[in-house]
Amino acid sequence: MTELDFIYKRKSIRQFKEENINDDDIKTIIKAAIQAPSGKNEQGWHFVVIKNKEKIKKLASIVEEKNDELASYLNDENDKRNLTKFLKYHTIFKNAPIIILAYAKNYIPAGYKALKAKGASQEEIHDLLRPSPGIQGISAAMENLQLAAASMNYGTCWMTGPLYAAKEMSEYISFSKENYFLAAITPLGIPENENVVSPPRKPLEELLTIIE
Repeated sequence: MTELDFIYKRKSIRQFKEENINDDDIKTIIKAAIQAPSGKNEQGWHFVVIKNKEKIKKLASIVEEKNDELASYLNDENDKRNLTKFLKYHTIFKNAPIIILAYAKNYIPAGYKALKAKGASQEEIHDLLRPSPGIQGISAAMENLQLAAASMNYGTCWMTGPLYAAKEMSEYISFSKENYFLAAITPLGIPENENVVSPPRKPLEELLTIIE
């Protein structure tokens, strides 16, 4: 194993064996997640682990119900199909032994209050908010989580598709924390198939600029 193999070992896993995960492994994975960097070291994240299989299935049904509701608002059949065709991917967590809900804290960037006091335009405020440090923080933590899980031979799948039902999901599990919102979900378990192949990546030359 080379120094960077732990990165390439991570795959998006959508099928899991029916084996439970012990609490010590869960805590080890979350401890790795919270080593991530964050703006002003606010550590604006909170992880909710759901182990109850009936609750997990209910959360999937909540996503299904919300998808149906949103589809009912659309008159254009193409728009409706584009929403509903991804539902099976939005609920793949339903057969995982556990799921992890990642909550992020709202982050007020430096300069925001000054721009508001100045009466800045919406465009100026948008440009300041666009880097979204709070989302960057939870994203760094989620990547740590997934790399740690893969190193321990567990599978994960970074999910944001179901978040149109974020409010309903949070209400169902009775979780609320001031200024926090549900930012991502991942199932966690032992992969059913060890030979999952990641989609090809774009060539490095297309994605890299070096200025000397």
